[in-house]
Amino acid sequence: MCRLLAWQGAPRYLEDLVFVPEHSLVHQCRHALICKTPINADGFGLAWYSERAEPCLYKDTHPAWSDPNLAQLSRHTKTGLFLAHVRASTETAVSRNNCHPFASGKWSFMHNGQAGGHMQFRKQLDMLIPDHVYDCRLGGTESEAIFLIALGLGMDADPIGAVAAAVQQVETMSRAHGTTPHMRFGACWSDGERLFAARYASDRHAPSLYYRVYDEGVIVTSEPLDSDSSRWVEVQPGSALVVEGGRVREVAFMTALAA
Repeated sequence: MCRLLAWQGAPRYLEDLVFVPEHSLVHQCRHALICKTPINADGFGLAWYSERAEPCLYKDTHPAWSDPNLAQLSRHTKTGLFLAHVRASTETAVSRNNCHPFASGKWSFMHNGQAGGHMQFRKQLDMLIPDHVYDCRLGGTESEAIFLIALGLGMDADPIGAVAAAVQQVETMSRAHGTTPHMRFGACWSDGERLFAARYASDRHAPSLYYRVYDEGVIVTSEPLDSDSSRWVEVQPGSALVVEGGRVREVAFMTALAA
């Protein structure tokens, strides 16, 4: 499973969250605490927003702790909205195109989880991606497919509902053609102004997701960045977050499908 982190609020250096905290995202690469495996070394990625509508991406297949460019970039880049991800591959290849976050237009998206046995129905999965965004299908993960399916289902108009509908479609396909776990989904996505997140699973093992509100903004992360657990709020399975203007609103995401 992967680890992820996002920030929405006052501009701050990426380094402040990716490297500096006692349990930073880079620390989680080798010492994840709330995860099936403690090592997340199959690549990393950043998506951040500045003056342009589209996010800037930096991704590579190296472990995040060993990439000097990531350290330099994080030290000198300041932004009010960014997504960061470290990957532990499930079935697909370790390649740059399979590293999160993914992007299309103004949207960026990253995911922690899986659709069980998705390589068995990959062709059918790709057919759910509409033609007008299929040129963004650069990798082979189900995570990227969920993102592009959601774009086709109307993320611009309904960012939560479109992603929930895409997750439901992929889970249904896994139930028909794949294996368990049919869906585990912890994710963050953004349109450059708002940050969204959700937690869900078809079983009892939804990927971990927390948030913390500061005076200057909000962090959403797979694991708390420090040992003071009282300041971190766990997102409940089946719930989603809307983060805007440094404030968090919790809404319903989706309930488990019938077996």
